[in-house]
Amino acid sequence: MEVNKPKRIVLKLSGESLKGDLEFGLDSEVLRTIATEIKKISKMNTQVSIVAGGGNFWRGIEFEKRGMDRSTADYAGMLATIMNALALQDELEKNKIEVRTQSALNLPSVAEAYIRRRAIRHLEKGRLVLFAGGTGNPFMSTDTAAALRAVEINADILIMAKNGVDGMYDSDPKKNKSAKKISEITHHEALSKRLAALDSTALTLCMENSLPIVIFDLFKPDNLLKVISGEKVGSKIYTPIKS
Repeated sequence: MEVNKPKRIVLKLSGESLKGDLEFGLDSEVLRTIATEIKKISKMNTQVSIVAGGGNFWRGIEFEKRGMDRSTADYAGMLATIMNALALQDELEKNKIEVRTQSALNLPSVAEAYIRRRAIRHLEKGRLVLFAGGTGNPFMSTDTAAALRAVEINADILIMAKNGVDGMYDSDPKKNKSAKKISEITHHEALSKRLAALDSTALTLCMENSLPIVIFDLFKPDNLLKVISGEKVGSKIYTPIKS
């Protein structure tokens, strides 16, 4: 499958990728690297939005296992994504990138409320938009939030930067050294094989809306630039166009 140069993208960053080598929290060098890679595509007329996870601070499912109410745990996780969005906003602005942060949770002192038409208008004006607060609903992952926002704003592609993974594999490469990388696969095949690169809700949403996905290593220099340029990087998930 050839990936054309996308005009509008959603970049999903896992929360774990933001902590670098730290046990938890935010690694300043990681933030600088992300800003540097995004700066490289700033002159390509690509409209960029970002969804960041919160796993570097909080994982709701882990606290549920400890006895916390799942909805309460998930709302705390949404706050973690807002912390990450504000840190990314600060670093991007230091690199002269105009940013607007929109939150699915109502926090007017730190972010705009998420409004689809306003988000699209920001993108059309050349501003980068950070989508924070997940979907605003518990029981939904930030992968699903990224897929939802991508569909809502009519993005051309969902680009997913996973923590320490350069694509989709037939098993967990961190646990199985013999895991094989999959360069291309359809949404349907990925679902039927229960591949765990992203959750099934997000994958189904992308499949139903024929939204292609690229899973790649953001921290390899120029990888994001290559994806935006239409080069083959990482793994691609797509639905074939019917003739």
